[in-house]
Amino acid sequence: MAAPRCIRALRGCGAARRSAGLVLLASQRFCSAAAASRPLDAQRLAERLRAQKQEQKKESVPTSPVQRRVQELLRFTQQLQRVHPNVLAKALSRGILHQDKDLVVINKPYGVPVHGGPGIQLCISDVLPVLAKMLRGHKAEPLHLCHRLDKETTGVMVLAWEKEVAHQVQQLFKTRQVAKKYWAITVRVPVPSAGVVDIPIIEKEVQGQKHHHKMTLSPCYHMDNGKMVKARTSRNAHVAVTQYQVLSSTLSSSLLELQPVTGVKHQLRVHLSFGLDCPILGDHKYSDWNKLAPQKLCVGTLKKLGLKQSKARHIPLHLHARQLIIPALGSRNEDLTLVCKLPRFFVRSLSRLGLVVPSKDQS
Repeated sequence: MAAPRCIRALRGCGAARRSAGLVLLASQRFCSAAAASRPLDAQRLAERLRAQKQEQKKESVPTSPVQRRVQELLRFTQQLQRVHPNVLAKALSRGILHQDKDLVVINKPYGVPVHGGPGIQLCISDVLPVLAKMLRGHKAEPLHLCHRLDKETTGVMVLAWEKEVAHQVQQLFKTRQVAKKYWAITVRVPVPSAGVVDIPIIEKEVQGQKHHHKMTLSPCYHMDNGKMVKARTSRNAHVAVTQYQVLSSTLSSSLLELQPVTGVKHQLRVHLSFGLDCPILGDHKYSDWNKLAPQKLCVGTLKKLGLKQSKARHIPLHLHARQLIIPALGSRNEDLTLVCKLPRFFVRSLSRLGLVVPSKDQS
């Protein structure tokens, strides 16, 4: 009688094993089916998200003039800030104004810094080796910077093939032998319409909500009870001289031609804003001394520009290095005159504000 009990026990064990195997097989099939279904669900979800983004893009097409103007300004200010170095080098090569065996003169685009620094991913000095190879082949030595422009300034910029030539041009700039002309659109119109601003400039810390440094005026004289009194000059102040002339004006804006005699940091911006009370359009740093905030514009100017005050932060700095005249250098026996056309956003702003370019400079 014991044998049948063992057989029954073995049969029970076998049945349990078979049932366990069936459960395991069923679970494996379920898991595999679920695993097979996941990619399909993820794919459907991705396609659905893409379709939603496409619909949002279609819906986000600006319909109002203000929105269109904002997107236009954003394109101008961001077009070359996040690109590959080769793309920037290619853009610079297309904008070459002059090239000979000694110099290469480029049209510096807006928003691209000349030198690197904290938070800067791409600058002109980084792409000079690539630009040299595009112009002279893969064995070409890198180009050298002869001077610098601010990140927000556009226009004529000089490079040299040889380090010695670059040093010679730098000396010409340093000794004020290079004639420079800038164009700027300003908020308000300076009085008188032509003159010279001869006020030293110094860098100071601004004690506001957010501590920062700015260049500011350090005048040699100040008023005391209605009398002009000579002020004590600071050792850190730099001599700064700027000639200016109004080329075109309206009631609330003007087009100026500026000739800086000296080359102090942010000289033109400081002289116009703090010296003449006519800040450059889009100068969000020097339009107010106490704070860093978007430039405040009058209702009439905003209406002409097609913007609201809340969108004024997108206005780029309207300062353009229009012309350089470099004295005879090396094998060149004559002065080299270099003229750079205005960027598109500058021309659009002139048109919107009703400012007219002099007929001799229409080209």
